[in-house]
Amino acid sequence: MPGSVVTVGRVSVDLYAQEAGASFRDQQTFSKSVGGSPTNVAVAAARLGHRATLVTKVGDDELGGYVVERLRSWGVDTSNIGVSHGNLTPVVLAALDPPEEPKLIFHRQPDAPDTTLRPTDLSKELLSQCDVFWMSGCALSRGSTADSSLYWLEQRNRRTHTVLDLDYRPSFWASIEDARRAAQAAIDWCSVVVGNRVECAMALGTDDPERAADMLIERGVSLAIVKMGAAGVLLATKHERAVIKPLRITLVCGLGSGDAFGGALIHGLVNGWDIRTIGEHANAAGAYVATQLTCADAMPDIKQLTSFMNDPAHRS
Repeated sequence: MPGSVVTVGRVSVDLYAQEAGASFRDQQTFSKSVGGSPTNVAVAAARLGHRATLVTKVGDDELGGYVVERLRSWGVDTSNIGVSHGNLTPVVLAALDPPEEPKLIFHRQPDAPDTTLRPTDLSKELLSQCDVFWMSGCALSRGSTADSSLYWLEQRNRRTHTVLDLDYRPSFWASIEDARRAAQAAIDWCSVVVGNRVECAMALGTDDPERAADMLIERGVSLAIVKMGAAGVLLATKHERAVIKPLRITLVCGLGSGDAFGGALIHGLVNGWDIRTIGEHANAAGAYVATQLTCADAMPDIKQLTSFMNDPAHRS
């Protein structure tokens, strides 16, 4: 069943070095794609058949035009993507050094376009009526977007399904304490929270998955999801828990796997699946993208995802 999805936050043009193990000091060749976590999540959801709307801004340059055109080609609604005149669309460089945790260089002006969103950039009707509202934690870090994001979460008022992806990038914050305050303020308006162990440590002060899940549920979150790396992923509600083991893959690039996870999570939430089924599909979507070089271009449709899940070569 298709659903309506709104994602909010950063967007960029990503340049991926194609040489595994090469650092930025080495000679490299790059492949261009669209990036930014909530942008990738919108693409992932659209590829799985949902009506995905991205709320962000690009610069008034040719890269901004490239982003919008590519998103349209993937079926993402771009009507809520604004243009910040006089600003440049951010560029991110990625080196596969190592492939599982690529090094990133963010080229973002102090007032990057996606940090200049205002409350009026998202209509009250779309905010209240969408089946899934997806907020990136980085959107809370700076500019008018930070205030607008918290305003939208408050207006949404923990409506099902209001999702916070902790999406912690230390370079976006003045301190971890600032990031924690913003994350905790946002958590109190969300029904679903997703993060890895590092992000849980930032937001909650613990990297223990079970304790982090407990703390999120105590704060009123309906579904807490903690990604545990090689140990799999934990999904927890007030009444049940499930641990999904990782799949066996040949990793190419670790970037974007969490965003593919997010798209499949949205798919499961909209369809009312149980937490184990959600976890299995989301985990598989993340694993699938980890076998590819780029993020947005690699997001699977449901046929690709199902085929990947049923391939015995990927079972642990």
